[in-house]
Parts: sequence; structure tokens; C-alpha cells
Amino acid sequence: MATADKYNVESAEILANSALHLPISQAAPIYEQLLSIFPTAAKYWRQYVEAQMAVNNDDATKQIFSRCLLNCLQVPLWRCYIRFIRKVNDKKGVEGQEETRKAFDFMLSYVGADMASGPVWMEYIAFLKSLPAANTQEESQRMTAVRKVYQKAIVTPTHHIEQLWKDYENFENSVSRQLAKGLLSEYQPKYNSARAVYRERKKYVDEIDWNLLAVPPTDSCKEEMQWMAWKKLLAFEKGNPQRIDSASSNKRIIFTYEQCLMYLYHYPDIWYDYATWHAKSGSMDAAIKVFQRALKALPDSDMLKYAYAELEESRGAIQSAKKVYETLLGDGAETTALAHIQFIRFLRRNEGVEAARKYFLDARKSPSCSYHVYVAYALMAFCLDKDPKVAHNVFEAGLKIFMHEPAYILEYADFLSCLNDDRNIRALFERALSSLPQEGSIEVWKRFVQFEKTYGDLASTLKIEQRRKEALSGTSEEAASALESSLQDVVSRYSFKDLWPCSSKDLDHLSRQEWLAKNIGKKVEKSVLSNGSLTIDKSSVAPTSNSTASLKVLHPDTSQMVIYDPRQHLGTAVPPNTTAPAILAASNPLSNPTVSMVDGGSASAFDEVLKATPPALVAFLTSLPVVEGPTPNADIVLSICLQSDLRTGQTKKSATLPSQRTTGPAPSTSDLSGSSKSHPIPSSSSFRTQSRQLGKRKDVDRQEEDESTTVQSQPLPRDMFRIRQIQKARGGGSASQTGSVSYGSAISGDLSGSTC
Repeated sequence: MATADKYNVESAEILANSALHLPISQAAPIYEQLLSIFPTAAKYWRQYVEAQMAVNNDDATKQIFSRCLLNCLQVPLWRCYIRFIRKVNDKKGVEGQEETRKAFDFMLSYVGADMASGPVWMEYIAFLKSLPAANTQEESQRMTAVRKVYQKAIVTPTHHIEQLWKDYENFENSVSRQLAKGLLSEYQPKYNSARAVYRERKKYVDEIDWNLLAVPPTDSCKEEMQWMAWKKLLAFEKGNPQRIDSASSNKRIIFTYEQCLMYLYHYPDIWYDYATWHAKSGSMDAAIKVFQRALKALPDSDMLKYAYAELEESRGAIQSAKKVYETLLGDGAETTALAHIQFIRFLRRNEGVEAARKYFLDARKSPSCSYHVYVAYALMAFCLDKDPKVAHNVFEAGLKIFMHEPAYILEYADFLSCLNDDRNIRALFERALSSLPQEGSIEVWKRFVQFEKTYGDLASTLKIEQRRKEALSGTSEEAASALESSLQDVVSRYSFKDLWPCSSKDLDHLSRQEWLAKNIGKKVEKSVLSNGSLTIDKSSVAPTSNSTASLKVLHPDTSQMVIYDPRQHLGTAVPPNTTAPAILAASNPLSNPTVSMVDGGSASAFDEVLKATPPALVAFLTSLPVVEGPTPNADIVLSICLQSDLRTGQTKKSATLPSQRTTGPAPSTSDLSGSSKSHPIPSSSSFRTQSRQLGKRKDVDRQEEDESTTVQSQPLPRDMFRIRQIQKARGGGSASQTGSVSYGSAISGDLSGSTC
């Protein structure tokens, strides 16, 4: 596997699958290679150890278990360990049984808190029950041991906690019903609490992918989701949701961190959180061990090294901290400037000024010593040692080496400003500007002008500004305009920090004018401001009596825009040859009248559909308004339906067509086939008025409506006696009119209504 691609998960899976079909002598190097890259991959460890167990290689199996068990807290791997222990000790009698019991206790002390450890608890209980008892005393000891394991299992949130509680109840009742009552009542609240915590914890555990391999972070979405899932689970465990004692709670948190590191092995923030949690809990030794493991996992992480050195220094272990700093310094070839600076500060804090000075003198000879080291040591001498002379000498020594570094010049100028040494500041700027190239002198000129504005008089300020313009002017064509004074110079001269002698609008205007002044003489077809859409035409570059340039504001081509707004097309007429689409546009609340046009072929096809449409349905569709927006408002449609008095069957009171309204005549043929009328969009106020009118009409005509209730307004009852009563009351159950209603079988209660 190539070094650049060694963390390729797909390649690792292919190698692991290929090793399954090879003899152990050939598969072992493959497993070793995989586990050197993925040392926390429990599935590869289990695959490796099972291959050794298959050939009864007990010594190699024990060695593998010693390498992986404590770093891979995964239940399937540990169950494999128990199988191996039981197989080895199966024929050793009492001694073997004791070894197996110790192995179970050892396993449960590490993975007993896992939510998947329910089968392990059950297997341990079954093993204890199977132990022989020669006398009553041994039987009592066995029952006591089983009871203790049960009582631990039922307060551990696992997937099998309910089954374990049932088994415990049966166990206690089989031993002594009188004793069981007291014990069960004592452990019932603890069991309920564990079961509640299990349900809450399961929400967090289900978000974790337990099949991932530990790879360096690539900032993919899946990796970030897993990182967040682990963070949520850790925060949940730190809250002690089960309200157990602090020792048990800390053990649970440690177990969660260890499991997290199996998958986020290359995440320095997880290692740091784990170590600092130990330190805050008072376990400094445990925090040190976590940092040591972290540096073994991530040997190139300077962040963890600084954090480790800080922890050692904070607890007074200066020599241990110094060793960590020495690893940061390395052999000198790859030492960073930051490592030099931090080690100088460390020596100054713990060994004094002389030790720091001595190391600085050695660090100056290092090829990795940049100007940052000079600045850091000079400021330390000035601020901490209160020795400006030493600081000045250091800056002067660095100036001989880093005269070409504008940042160093500015740091030196700041130091001289603290000394209020304006004479040397001017001398420094003059020396630096005489040697710096034009591109690198911009910031130095800016600081020089700022210095003169603050400490100089008006004449010196104007002089430096003019020199700056001359030095930074571009080509000869732009030199004349660049050297001219502008109002922006005044604004810059009389501003202070975030205070300006003009408004932001004025600043924007000045910047535009400056841009125009620079481009006024250019023969360009079109120039665009970075923050606007100004254009300058080629034909109008020459100055006129009113303006220096002809400006044209570009607007978007609105003719190419399609804005959905039915209110703009309320009076649009539909062509006569689009009969069917006109009805569709008028009747369908989802359609737009302006876009519901189809070709002649589609119209003729729709005519056939229209002929088969019942008149009552067509009349109802024409009563629906054109809606606003891409989807109809359900409340509006329901309101129209409630107000509609269209009839689907003949009643004794009325002999009108089903499509006829009580408040007006039915729509004419022209309304249905080719009407040029478009339905207005009802407003919310019109619906409120109609709703109030509807309420009044319902109150007045309630009795009439009860008598003339149609078949479709209420469901047909399923009771045979009730069906016959309805048929008698309606005179036979069917009426013959233009719209006919036919009833199905009275036994089945099915209803089929057809209107034609």
C-alpha cells in the first residue's frame, strides 16, 4: 500500500478480505500492515485473532489480545477473548473455572458499560449457574455470586435490560418469594432509572457509525457529523444522567472517551479534551498518560506538545516540560521560529534572564531563525526585564539582517514610538525606504505618513505625502494625475482611527471620482466599477461643457423577465380557438390564465374530455376563482365549496338541474366553452363577507337543508333497518331526472352516483 494512499479505506477493506482466504503465515503480514495504519480497528484485530485461533496458535493469540484489548473497547472483540479463555481453561477443572470467572470480571470492568454488553452479562450469569456445588455452603455462595451479577446488570443501561430484569425476577422468586419481594422493591427504582437512561442514550448512540475506520480528518460532511455525534454523547455522559456516584460516572465517561478515540484517533481536539477532563477531575497522572498516548498517535502535532508542556509546567514538573520543548526544537534543521520563541519564554519564566539570553545567542545561528525571534526577544527584554538598551541593541542587530523585511521595520518603529524617540524613527524610515523596493515599501510609507500626521507639523506632513506619491507613482502616463492633490488626501490627513471628517456617502463618492479621474483618458470600450454598473462609452470620453464623461446606467432587460403575478392579467382575453384551455384556465385554481394556452391539437383533445365532463362538475369548476401563488389556499377552496349549493341528485323540493345555483342561473354555453371572461381573484375581505352571509343563510334555511339533504352530503348507513327506513322516506330510493342517482346493494352499503 503506497504511503500517500495508506489511509485509503477501500484498499484496506480489499486487503482484509483477501487475507481471509490465505493461510495464516501469508495473512499475518497483511494484518500487521493494516493494524500499523489502523491500530484501533477492532474488526481487523478480531479477524486477525480468529485466524490465529483457527489454527490453535495460543501463544500468538495471547500476544495479539495483549496488544489490542485495552485500546479497542468493542464487545465483539472482547467476546472473542472470552471464547478463547473458556476454550483454554475448559479442561482445567476448578482452577480453569476460577480463571474463566476472573476473565469475565476483567471483561465487564472494561466493556460492561457498553449498551451492547447485555449478552455478556447473560453469558456470565449462565456460566455462574453452571458451576457445580458440592454442598449447601457452595450452593449459597453460587447464588450470592449470581445475585450480585444480576444486580449489577439491571442497573446498567443495555439493549437487554428488560430481559435481564425479568430473569432477575424469576431468579429471586425461585430462591425465596419472601426475600424476593424486598429485593425487587429495592432495585425497582434503580432499574427504572437505568431503563430511562438507556432510552435517552440510545438516541445519541444510534447517530454513530460503528464501522468507520480511524483516518485523519478530511473535513467531509460524514466525518463532521460523526464528530458532532460523539461530542453530543460525551456531553450527555458528563451530565451524569443516571445520577450515580462520581466514581461510577467518571468510569462511564472514560469508557466513552476511549470508544470515541477508536474512531477519532487522529483528532487532536478529542485527545486534548480527554486529557484536560482528567486534569480538571484531579487525575493529573491520567492526564499525563493521555497526552503521552496522544503524542504517540499524532507525533507531528505541535499543538498537543505545547499543551502537554503547559500541563507539566503548571504542576511544577519543569524538567518534564523542558523535555517536551526539546522535542519541539528537534535537531535544529526543522525547528520553527515559533519553537525558538516559546522556548526562550519558557527559559525566562523558569530559569531566568541569563538562560534566555544564552539560548537566544545560540538560536541566532540557526537557519530557521527569522526576524520574529529578534522581535520576540527584544520585546521580552523591554517589557519583562525593563531594559530598553538591550532591546534597542537587539533591534539594531536584526536590522542588519532583516532590512528587507517591511514587517520588521514596522515592529522596530513601534518600539521606538514607545520610547518616544521621534528622531530615530525618522532615521529608521529613511534608511528602510532607501533600500526597500517599490512593492515592499507601501506599508512603510503608510506608517511614515501616519507618524508625521501624529508627531510632525503640517509642512513635514505635506512633504512626506508628496514624497510618497512620487515614490509610489506608476507609469509616466499616470504620474501626473497621481501627483495631484485630491480631497481624499485631506480626508486621510484629518481622520483619526474610525473617525472621519465626512460621511460614508461622501467617501464612496470620492472613491468613484478618483476612479473616473484615473480612467478619463483611457481608450476603452467599457469600464465597470467594482461596486456598481457604471459604463463609459468610447465616443464620449472627451470632456464636454457639462461633464467630463458620459455616464450611462444600465438597467436589466425587463422584457426577458417572467414574473408570476395573476393580478397583472385580470382582463386578458382568451382566443376563441382555445375553448378547452379557457375552461381549464378558468376552472383550475392552480393555473395562470396567461400561460394556460395550448395548441389546436391539445384543444381538440381537451374538447373530448369536456364532452364527458358532467355539467355539474363544469359549473362547479367555473365558480372557482383564479388563485394567487403557485398553489391554491386550502381555506379559500373549502370556503368556495361550502358556499356552493350545486346539487348532485333530485330532491322533493327542487326539480332544477344539478348545476344550477339558487342565487342565479347556471352558466351559459359560452361561459363553459369559450367565454372571454376571467374570474377575479377574491380578496380575504370578500371571503369574510361571504362567510358571514353563508352563516346567516345556514341559520335561516337549516330546516330546509335538513329535509333536502343529498345522498352525497352524508354517508350511507351500514345498518339494514336504517337503509330501508331511508328508502321508504324517499319514495323508493331513486329519482329519474336529468341527473340520476342509483344506489348499490343495500346489503353492502355501497353507493355509486352518476350524473350525465
